[in-house]
Amino acid sequence: MTDFKGVRALIIEDDQTSINVLQSLLTDLEVTSDVIYDSYTLAENLQATQRPDVIFLDLEMPSANGYTVLEYIRNDAAFEGVPVVAYTTHTSHMNEARRAGFDSFLGKPLSRSEFAEQLEQILNGESIWSVR
Repeated sequence: MTDFKGVRALIIEDDQTSINVLQSLLTDLEVTSDVIYDSYTLAENLQATQRPDVIFLDLEMPSANGYTVLEYIRNDAAFEGVPVVAYTTHTSHMNEARRAGFDSFLGKPLSRSEFAEQLEQILNGESIWSVR
């Protein structure tokens, strides 16, 4: 298995349970994570965040949906090349997320047994389109 020490993830998500699950999986892999809890203060929070190696982005949040947030991230040179993963319960949105330009799609709930391999592939520039 890959050594994920030094990898930094950014979670943009408003649901605390989903945050807890993802942070638990990341912590098990020794991945550092930061969380932005809502899109209301997205610009300020992104500027204050250390550049991540991967972004997990919920598709439905108050104020701005994940597609709007993705567009904002894609237009910020500081995040150029950072893979953005749609992380959502709305698995029917997979094709829409692909068309919108997400790099990968992980449907909730995540698979604990598959997550390390999926993360490794994402960090290596591969696209993962997974629904459980």
